[in-house]
Formats: sequence, structure tokens, C-alpha cells
Amino acid sequence: MQRGAAASLGDLLAGDLRLFGGPSTVEPLAGRIRAEQVSIVLSNTPLGMVANILNAAILVMALWGSPDQTNAILWASGIIVPAAVVGLRAKTSFQSVKPRSVSRRTTQNLVRNAFLFGTWWGSLPVLFFSGATSAAQVVITCLSAGMIAGGAASFSTIPIAAVAYTLPIFFGSALAIARVDGSINLPVAFLIVTYATTLLRAVFAHGFEFTQRLISQAESERAIRRDVLTRLPNRFSFNERLENAISNAMQFDEKFALLLFTFNNFKNLNDRFGRAMADALLVEAAARLRKSTRESDSIARLEGAEFAIIAPGDCRPDQIRTLAKQITDAMRAPFLIEGRELYCKVSIGVAFAPCDGSDANQLLRCVDTALHRATTPGAGPIQFFSASDDEAAARRHALERDLASALADDQLSLAYQPFLELGSDRIRGFEALLRWHHPMLGAISPSEFIPIAEDTGLIHDIGQWAVRTACLAAARWPCGLRIAVNFSVVQLRNKALLDGIRTALSEAGLEARRLEVEITESVLIANFEDVIALLRSLSFLSVTVALDDFGTGYSSLTYLRKLPLSRLKIDRSFVQDMLTDADCAAIVRSLVALAHELRIDVTAEGVETPEQLDYLRRVGCDEAQGYLIGKPIPVDDIPALLRDRLVWERST
Repeated sequence: MQRGAAASLGDLLAGDLRLFGGPSTVEPLAGRIRAEQVSIVLSNTPLGMVANILNAAILVMALWGSPDQTNAILWASGIIVPAAVVGLRAKTSFQSVKPRSVSRRTTQNLVRNAFLFGTWWGSLPVLFFSGATSAAQVVITCLSAGMIAGGAASFSTIPIAAVAYTLPIFFGSALAIARVDGSINLPVAFLIVTYATTLLRAVFAHGFEFTQRLISQAESERAIRRDVLTRLPNRFSFNERLENAISNAMQFDEKFALLLFTFNNFKNLNDRFGRAMADALLVEAAARLRKSTRESDSIARLEGAEFAIIAPGDCRPDQIRTLAKQITDAMRAPFLIEGRELYCKVSIGVAFAPCDGSDANQLLRCVDTALHRATTPGAGPIQFFSASDDEAAARRHALERDLASALADDQLSLAYQPFLELGSDRIRGFEALLRWHHPMLGAISPSEFIPIAEDTGLIHDIGQWAVRTACLAAARWPCGLRIAVNFSVVQLRNKALLDGIRTALSEAGLEARRLEVEITESVLIANFEDVIALLRSLSFLSVTVALDDFGTGYSSLTYLRKLPLSRLKIDRSFVQDMLTDADCAAIVRSLVALAHELRIDVTAEGVETPEQLDYLRRVGCDEAQGYLIGKPIPVDDIPALLRDRLVWERST
């Protein structure tokens, strides 16, 4: 019980007003409130100490020549010297940077000093009032009243300090009046009590209002820094915390890790299932993230499905890898949203401060580069920034810049790879493959520049150019040959794509049945319902549709059943191993049989040997494509290829 009483007293002296019905605060908010309170008191202190010194001097002047002159000088010295010291220290403190937080002990010391000054002024009427002349009594009364009012005003933000200062003066004044004979004592005493009660009520009311205003302000600031959906800190708050972490790391020679992670397929899930389910997924992800990180880690949601973690303390690579793995493991479990099980793949990039970056922009660039590497196919889900990433990032930036003008500068071209019909040994068409010949860097792989085109949105212009160029080329070929053009998930999100294909066919004068649109399974996963609508519209135009790289993604028989497919392309990974791997051979046979049951033609990709070609003939595959049939060639070489093939057919 004694310990509880001592704790309550400590809280009271630290400015906690709950005992008087004031607003409740907890650390660290209470520390911020104390900082504001103390700052205001310190700003008032120099002027208050000047008032203390002047009032002490006035007392000496009022009692000069009286028997209490010496005592008055000694008493005034006892207030002038401490007041001068406190005033100078307060002025120095006020001129320095205001702290963001103040400890309980600081406020307790301030209350103690207020009590000491108040006690000294409370001794004034006790020591000098009864023996003073009427004029001196008026001066003492005015000085006491003035110090009460001035002290209450100076400490108004900390009511307990105002009480500690003014109460001794009230008691001293009451005691002095009680020692004076006369009937006026009772009304004066009543006046003192009324004055004290009114003043202290005003002080407490002001203190309550001041504290509540700071609490409301802090809540508003916290709301500004809080993500509405997940209740995690937002980008604004993250930027502040990152700057503070970098500052501390540089000042105290510490390290910390910055982790940036995202859901690779979040955009697809959002498109397919809608925003409500995507938001619910993010809320659940935030809850899992809190459980899988350490208490010292600072988590924030930046935007979309991108989260960041500032991990201080033990940030050895093995420890951070363990932390990152905990996050990926937590996110691997299915998310049960509105009765559906949603699966997400997480990629995490990691950078360390200050070794990877000594300022926020540099560090964010590094961790973003690491995250980009983690999201590339074939890379692990957890990637640490390395020096080689700088070169890769610089190359990507250069390619982004140059790709914007590559189309206008005629650096892009199409190469055409033939399809061979196995039943007749005739060329039945070509696939248009995009090529970029950089004037300085030479040939750039499509696997490198097409993702850049998709990220920057250039894929729409490039794709429209490709389909128009391919249609113009095919219009000059024999009418039995088709042209196949690949379309990415980003292109299929473009609502103007259908009109662009119509325009390309019209300008080239090409029959729609001779154009084949190739898509991959990733396109279907991204937005299945919208893709079905687009493909049905193409099918209505008589454009054929081929499903490329079948079997390498999240293959679903639903695709074969619901989509208006004309062709299924078996991925080269199965074709290359089908003669040595019984499982691959079984898959190829099964896919051919299944597609034929559904009245879908089959093309095998990556055919490189006569043995592979013979096997595909035996299992009834319709077409083959690969280096054995023909490599991708420029459009001008196609007539020669067709003539040579015709001569070969006649000779056999």
C-alpha cells in the first residue's frame, strides 16, 4: 500500500492529473506532453525570475530604515541569487532545441523548485507583515498577491507546479493575517480561501484543457502517420523512422537492416477477386507480419502490397535471413478470405545501413534493387543487395531510358520462326518474335527488355507496332500461312487492344483467321474473367487463340474447357526431356490426347533433333517448332525459306 501511495505521489509530482480527474496519458505520449509543458514554463521563467528579483528589491526598499531592514536584505538575497541562476539556466535551455520528450524526473525537479520558491515567498508575510508599518503591509500584500498570480500564470501548464508554488504563499499570508488583531481577519481569511480556490480551479481547468489539446493533437498526428487499412505506420511515418534510424546509425556507429517485401501476385488477385478481398488479405498479412517480426522491428505499409521493416539490433546477415524466412513462411499459408483460400508468393529485398547506403534515398534504392531481383523468375524469394546490383540497376535504368526511343529509331524488329505441320511436312505459319538491337550494347534479350517495357507501359505502343508489322508481313505470304503474335498480361489489360487488332488487320488487309494470338497461363491467372471476354471477342472476329508454354505454370483444365482455344503449345522443357524421361513422355502423350479430345490442335516447342520429331509424329502431335524446323529469321528471308522448303518437298 505504501509503495502504491509512493507511486501515486510520484505520478502526481510528474504532472499526472488523473487524481484530480484529468486526462489519462501513457508513455511515450506523456513524455511528449511533459516536453511541451516544461518548454512553456522555461519560456516564462526568465521573465518570472526578473519579477522575483524586482519584487525582492521593492521589499527591501519598503522596509529600508525599519528594524527589519537587515533581515529584509538577507531575505531578498535568498531570493535574488537563486532567481538569477535559475533565470540564466532557463534562458539557455529555452534557446536550445526543444526535446521531443521529457522524463518524469525533470518535471518532478521542476515541481520541487517551484515549491522551494513558493515556500520562500510564503515566509515573507510570516516574517515581516506583523511588524511592518501600514504602508509596508500594503506592499507585502501586493507582493504576495502578485507572486501568487504570476506564479499561477507561469506554471499554468503544470497545475501541480502551480499548486506547489502558490499554496505556501497562501498559507504564509493566512498565517500572517491570523496573527494580526482585529475583526477584519475573518473576511480576509474568507477572501484568501475564495481567491485561492478560484485561482487554482482556473489553473487546473487550463492544465486539463492544455493536456487534452496535446492528446488530441498527438492522436491526429498518429492518424496521419497510420495506414487506414492495416493500422500499421504509413509511408510518411516510415520516412521519419528511417531518417531517425540512419541518424542514430551514423551517430552511434550502429547498423540496421531494411527489408522491403511484396506479394508478387497481389495485382492479379486484386483484379480477379476484387478490392474488398484484396484489402482483407492485406489486413491479415499485416497481422501475420506483426507476429513474425521482433518487438524491436519497425513495420510500415508503404503502398499496395509493399511493406517495409526496419530491423535494428542484431542485424547479422544470418539473423536477418532468419527473420525474412519467418515472414515468407508466415505468408506461405493460405489466406482464408470470404470462404476462399488465396495463395500468395512473397519476395523480400534486404539492404544494410550504413554499409549499403548512408542516406534514405540511397538505401531505398539499394533495397528496391534487391527486391526487384527477388521478383525475377528463377531467383530466390529472399535477396540481399550486393555490389553487382549497382551495375544491374544502372543497366536497367539505361535500358529504360533508351527503350523509350528504340521504336522511333527503328531499333526494334521482328524475327519469324516457322511452324511445321507434321502430317504434311509443310510450313503452316510463323511466330513473330520481338528483337531489339541496341546501337551501343548490341542485341538485348527479350527476357530483359520486355519486363522493362511492361513496367514502364511502353509495351502497349511496342505491342501495337508488333501486331501491325506482323500483319503487314503475313499479308504478302501465301494465304495458307498464319502469323502468331505473343501478348503479355499487361497488354491484355489494355481495353484498347481489341480495337488495335481490328485496325491492324484492316490496314494490312489480312484475313482475321490468319492471325493467331498467343497467351501464357500467367495471363489467365491475372484476370481470368476479363481474359475470357477478350478472347471470345477475338474468336468472334475469327482470330485464333493459342495457349503458350502450357504445363509450366498453374495449369488448369478449366482453361481448356472455358477458353476459345484453337491451339495448345507444349513447353520446350517437356519436349527436350521426353526421350529420356518417362514422365515427360507421358505428359506429352497425355496433353496431345486431351487436346484432341477437346478439338484443339497441338504444337510442340523446342524441337531440336530428328528423334524428337519422329516421336511427336508417332504420338499424333499436329505441329512442331524449334531449331530443327528453322531458327527465327528476318522477314526478307521468308520467301527463300518457303522456296527451299517447296523444292525439298518436291524432291522427296
